[in-house]
Amino acid sequence: MIEYKICKRCIMDTTAIDINFDEKGNCNYCNDLVNYNKKSYKKNIDDLIYKIKKNNSKNEYDCIVGLSGGVDSAWTLVKVLEYGLKPLAVHMDNGWNTELAQNNIHNLVKSLNVDLYTEVLDWDKYSSLMKSFFSSDVIDIELLYDNAMFASNFMQANKYNVKFILAGTNNSTEGLRIPKKWNWYKYDKKNIKDINSKFENIKLENYPKFSTFDYIYSRFIKNVKWISFLDYIDYNKFDAEAKLVKDYDFKPYLYKHYESFFTKFYQSYILPVKFNVDKRRVHLSSLIISGQISREEALKNIDKKPYNQETLNDDFDYFLKKMSWSKKDFQEYLNRPAKNHDFYKSELYLWEFATKLYNFIK
Repeated sequence: MIEYKICKRCIMDTTAIDINFDEKGNCNYCNDLVNYNKKSYKKNIDDLIYKIKKNNSKNEYDCIVGLSGGVDSAWTLVKVLEYGLKPLAVHMDNGWNTELAQNNIHNLVKSLNVDLYTEVLDWDKYSSLMKSFFSSDVIDIELLYDNAMFASNFMQANKYNVKFILAGTNNSTEGLRIPKKWNWYKYDKKNIKDINSKFENIKLENYPKFSTFDYIYSRFIKNVKWISFLDYIDYNKFDAEAKLVKDYDFKPYLYKHYESFFTKFYQSYILPVKFNVDKRRVHLSSLIISGQISREEALKNIDKKPYNQETLNDDFDYFLKKMSWSKKDFQEYLNRPAKNHDFYKSELYLWEFATKLYNFIK
């Protein structure tokens, strides 16, 4: 039995199985981020904007901006336009959008007069893939969304000959690395296909999928770059959120990524109950290190239930109805032991080899 311990600087704790602490009681997760921030140079936004405009001056669009309806991606779109770029906003609808997310996206693109492409996933296929992942007992159900999202963004970039995908990913709100056992490698098409083949076994033709080779082709043959745009500017989530609310009738969410109904239910109920994982620790710890909240504020936040207890029963019923599950089915799933993703076929080894090779020759 591991003795419970929590970091003295952030709020990561021994629920992350590979955590360790230095003599000050600070954990390896926040130490890694602090050391990275010390070594990393200030990224030059002017150089980036110049390269984007130069590479795509004659195109209809000069960049792709992924838009989820959350603060990070919304603020990315606003700032991209302020720098005079010509973005195509790309959103992926997997059937779990909240009404808040849909309204946020609608209000933003209308106010900014931006073109929006929405990739609507086939619900029968997507829900079947979800059922396969539930049956497999792996942790990262969101791999299905993330992998298809990468595929959709890169497909649109290739379609319009755009060389830059500007994402809302950033160090300020999500710089702390996620523990390995808390999610999985996002380009793992082989993992998705193998899990599908062992359970629902649906046909995946014309369904967006993204592999390690797809990334290598897009990045090094087509020269499409995935850029964490907010790392190039001073970004404070709370200031950005206030501006979005004031200028674009933006409606905030309780926690990060709650613009998706499933993500909200998954992060606040499934992960804590089945996997003993509370992702708020990573998100809040990132905000501590970036100086946007105090550790005391984060501790007060993490002491609250991750879910609104007043809506839990209704959300529970909605989830079961949409997935065509009974309460018994869901309880059996929660009671089964978890399995690692590498219990099934995976291409993680290929990514690790490619990364080592790239670092060796660059």
